Amino acid sequence: MGRSSRYSPEVRERSVRMVLEHTAEYDSQWAAICSISAKIGCSPETLRTWVRQAERDQGDRPGLTTDERQRLEEREREIRELRRANEILRKASAYFAQAEQGRRAECSGGARGRVQSASADPGGRGRTQPRNSPEKPERFSRKRTPVLRSRLDLVAQPLKRLLDGVLQRIVGLSEAVFHLVPV
Repeated sequence: MGRSSRYSPEVRERSVRMVLEHTAEYDSQWAAICSISAKIGCSPETLRTWVRQAERDQGDRPGLTTDERQRLEEREREIRELRRANEILRKASAYFAQAEQGRRAECSGGARGRVQSASADPGGRGRTQPRNSPEKPERFSRKRTPVLRSRLDLVAQPLKRLLDGVLQRIVGLSEAVFHLVPV
């Protein structure tokens, strides 16, 4: 949303037109602006800003036109929103990954019945060994139960697609913003 203004667009257009038409009658454009702003009831600086923006819109002065400025502000707002959404998704992804690790730890103990107690370690170093393969420590066993895999896929794949889409949108908007702003 733009700022609310005390002056209607018609008043702005009329005052800018008056400055541009009557500048020749005064010593300088600033003198015309001061005189006309007193008649309209606005400050000279406000009227000067309107005149400069009108000159940019007409192509008489370098800088962003009103339309370009609006597009730039919309893009910047959208980038802020996407970055905020990206941060939320990143945190949600980290939360679900942490929850998934907690589920794996719960399932790797007595639920599957694959790990012996630490006292059964022949080396006495506190390592645990899977019952079905004594030569491999459990940390090399990467099997997940089908239930866990489906839960992980249900959460991780849509989040990954959503994050990829958000990142692509941010990159696209950033490129669009850089094309709008003259360097």
